[in-house]
Amino acid sequence: MNSQQEFVLRAVEERDIRFIRLWFTDILGYLKSVVMAPSELESAFEEGVGFDGSAIEGFSRISEADTIALPDPSTFQILPLDPPDSGLQTARMFCDITMPDGQPSWADPRQVLRRQVEQAAEEGFTCMVSPEIEFYLFSGRDDEGRPIAADRGGYFDQANHNYAPKFRREAMMMLEAMSIPVEFSHHETAPGQQEIDLRHADVLTMSDSIMTFRYLIKQVALRSGVQATFMPKPFKDHAGSAMHSHISLFEGDQNAFHDPDDEYSLSDTAKHFIAGILHHAPEISAVTNQWTNSYKRIVFGAEAPTSATWGVSNRSALVRVPTYRLAKADSRRVEVRSVDSACNPYLAYSVLLGAGLKGIREGYELGEPAEDNISDLTRRERRAMGYVDLPFSLDQALRKLERSELMAEVLGEHVFEYFLRAKWQEWHYYQEQITPWELDNNLDY
Repeated sequence: MNSQQEFVLRAVEERDIRFIRLWFTDILGYLKSVVMAPSELESAFEEGVGFDGSAIEGFSRISEADTIALPDPSTFQILPLDPPDSGLQTARMFCDITMPDGQPSWADPRQVLRRQVEQAAEEGFTCMVSPEIEFYLFSGRDDEGRPIAADRGGYFDQANHNYAPKFRREAMMMLEAMSIPVEFSHHETAPGQQEIDLRHADVLTMSDSIMTFRYLIKQVALRSGVQATFMPKPFKDHAGSAMHSHISLFEGDQNAFHDPDDEYSLSDTAKHFIAGILHHAPEISAVTNQWTNSYKRIVFGAEAPTSATWGVSNRSALVRVPTYRLAKADSRRVEVRSVDSACNPYLAYSVLLGAGLKGIREGYELGEPAEDNISDLTRRERRAMGYVDLPFSLDQALRKLERSELMAEVLGEHVFEYFLRAKWQEWHYYQEQITPWELDNNLDY
């Protein structure tokens, strides 16, 4: 038993933890959980917890259903949802999914990301990520089933007559209690829309934090008498919810993206990384924007990227290079703006990291930055300027993904094939729907 496992066992005893939640995600990013008694924890560290993998979508076939959830002691945190004297203290740990012979499961999104982390390490890099996570709060539904925004605030509003100030304050406290540092929190542009930005961490830790974030945000919302949604675009007339992700690569303590002699303080490594993301952006889209609703945000959302472009301070570009603190080496980063808040973070960061690393390995050249507001350009104007459009629907995105050798390699054959199969099924179900718009406009024909 290693020191981290011993620390967890002591903490459980000393803090009188009554329940241990073991967490993992399925391929589409749904959080899964099993609760165990503290008395079973030591054996769980040694042998894992067996479960029926065939009951989890995309994990195992019935003929090979035995699957192991192996707790990662480095992710141990006490959930701050119950008072210390309640007798209900609960902790959580993320799990790595393995087969009975101890081999990593090819279906585990956490293992998919770990492979890319190890690939980056072999090339001398550590990937750091800081996301800006947007979401909506709604107070109920109207007679037609549409959500009702919980407030009428706008960008940076100090709203005094709604749930938002108290909600964000409590959410920040709970996140900090679980060692998930928050940089900023504020009201976003649309009624009911919030944003909370997390302080940078290594990409695997950050993916765990995002999954925890979603769980806690929903719990805090319920306590405040509202509901939270990470749906990419729940309102027709308001902006969608993104998860703009600031990414940098470090070589030891040095930021590999920083070059003080460059006009934008961008190193060649950073430029090749950006070029890799832009080159592979169409085939990445189905993973970073995995729902049919994701493309309502991309096509009709304010400041959502529609083309594979980069820009300096240009918020309409797919990859933005922030100009804050250009001379500060640790701050040099790139912001990927396509990712939405409903992605599976393990898979989304896997494909972004995989594409960026390929750009570095093969020395992809980076073109000139976009200076236009790309959102205002027509498709013909974008093409005339040499911009490559991103997919406008899940259908288009899946066609790009299924032809991608790089994505098959990054995701692994099992995840790649299951993801395509599940998402094509979703698209076909979506096509079958008869919408209120169709009935309003076509029924009397």
